[in-house]
Parts: sequence; C-alpha cells; structure tokens
Amino acid sequence: MTNPLILPFMEWARRLRFPTLFKLTAAAFAVSVLWPFDPIPFIDEIVLGLGTLLLANWKQRKPPPLPGQGREPPR
Repeated sequence: MTNPLILPFMEWARRLRFPTLFKLTAAAFAVSVLWPFDPIPFIDEIVLGLGTLLLANWKQRKPPPLPGQGREPPR
C-alpha cells in the first residue's frame, strides 16, 4: 500500500535519470543515518522508495561489438 504523503515525491523522482537519482538517494540515506532524530518526516520510507527506483533504473549495457562484427561498411 502506498503512502499518500510521499506519493507525489515518488512520482517526481520516477522521472529522474540515473545519476541524479543516485545522488538524491545517497543524500537522503546520509541524512537518515547521520542524524539520530528524523529531521524530515518519513525519511526512511523515502530512502527505501528511492532505492527501489534506483534499482529499477539500473540497466546493464551491451558490450561494444568486436572488430569485424556488427555492421558492414557501406558499399
């Protein structure tokens, strides 16, 4: 069940690309770990949601084709 208080934030974060999403997740995690009290409400849930989005956006890239394979030169 989604939390209606953090749903708009997660919808916004879903549109971010990988480097920005990683930086935002790392910053939220650091805030959650370094401060003993919760300076931002639901920071733990936000970190878990951002981590889920981060893993969902993590794609393996195809290795570059070896020389002599792939496209043929134009004739």
